[in-house]
Amino acid sequence: MKRLLPSVLLALLALPAQAEPVAFGLFGDTPYNRWERDNLPDLIAEMDRENLAFVVHDGDIKNGHSICSDEVLQDVLGVFRKSATPLVYVPGDNEWTDCHRSSNGSYDPLERLAKLREWFFPGDLALGQRPLKLQRQSSDPAFAAYRENVRWQAGGALFVGMNLPGSDNNFNGTQRSGGPVAEFIERGAANRAWLAEAFALARRNKLAGILIVIQANPGFEDASNGKPSHGYRDFLIQLREATQTFAGQVVLVHGDTHHHQIDQPMEDPATKKTVKNFTRMETIGSPFFGWVRATVDTTDPQVFRFSPRYWKTRQQAN
Repeated sequence: MKRLLPSVLLALLALPAQAEPVAFGLFGDTPYNRWERDNLPDLIAEMDRENLAFVVHDGDIKNGHSICSDEVLQDVLGVFRKSATPLVYVPGDNEWTDCHRSSNGSYDPLERLAKLREWFFPGDLALGQRPLKLQRQSSDPAFAAYRENVRWQAGGALFVGMNLPGSDNNFNGTQRSGGPVAEFIERGAANRAWLAEAFALARRNKLAGILIVIQANPGFEDASNGKPSHGYRDFLIQLREATQTFAGQVVLVHGDTHHHQIDQPMEDPATKKTVKNFTRMETIGSPFFGWVRATVDTTDPQVFRFSPRYWKTRQQAN
C-alpha cells in the first residue's frame, strides 16, 4: 500500500465523522389559546409516532397577554413530561421577560425565570418519558444559574439551546428605556461563553454541523441595514464570526415572529455577500399550529433538512 502524502492525510483527518441520519422535531409559540392547549397533547403524540430522536420547543408556552401563574406554567410542563420522545425546552419571553405586564399578573420576571429553571430544567435529562442526557452550562461553577443553556450531540452534529428571549432579550428589563440591566449583562456573558464553547467543541470533534435554538427573532434584516437591536447585536456578531470560521453548516432555529421561514439572512458586513454555510429556520407559531420535521445527515452537503407539518388552525377547525 502506498503511503498517503501528508497533505492528503491532513485533509482526511479534517473530514467530519459520518454518523447515522437522525430525525427530530421542532415547534414553538404554542399554546397561545384554549384550542391550541387542548390539541397540544395530540400534536406531541403525532411527533411521538414519527420515531424521532428528540423534539425541541423554542419558547412561548403561553401568549403575551395572559397570566404567568404557577398553574399555567405547570400545566404545560405536565404535557411536556408526558411526551414519549425526549423534549428539550428553551424559554421564551412570554413566560418570564414579559410577566411584569399587568395583563400577565404583574409578576417579577426574575422570579418567574427562577421558577422555570427549577421546574423545567431539573437534573441532566430532557423532559419526556425517554431519557436524553444533556450537558448544562450550570455544570460550570462560573455559570451555575444557567440550567436552561444546554447542548447534546446527535447524528454527527451538535445541538445547542440558549436563553435569548424576545422583548429585546430583556435589555431594558422592566423599564421602557435605559439599560442594559444587570440580568441582561450577566446572562449575555454566559451566552457568549456557551456559544464559544459550542463552536470549539464542534471543531474539536470534527462535527458536520451545529444547530442552535433560541426563542427570539434576533433581527438579521435590521443588522444588515446597520441598525441591530441592542439586545441581539453582540450575539449576531459572535454568531457570524464563529460561523465564518467553521467548516460545517450552522443553523439557527427560533420562533417569536410566528412566520415559518427557511432562508439565509446572514451577510458578511465587509463584502455584503451571503454567508453560505448559515441557515435560519423559524418554527410554526400561533395562530398557525404544527411542527417541523427535521433531519441531520452528514452525507448531505446541507447536513440539515426541514419539512413543515401544518395542522388546521382553530378557525379552520370550526
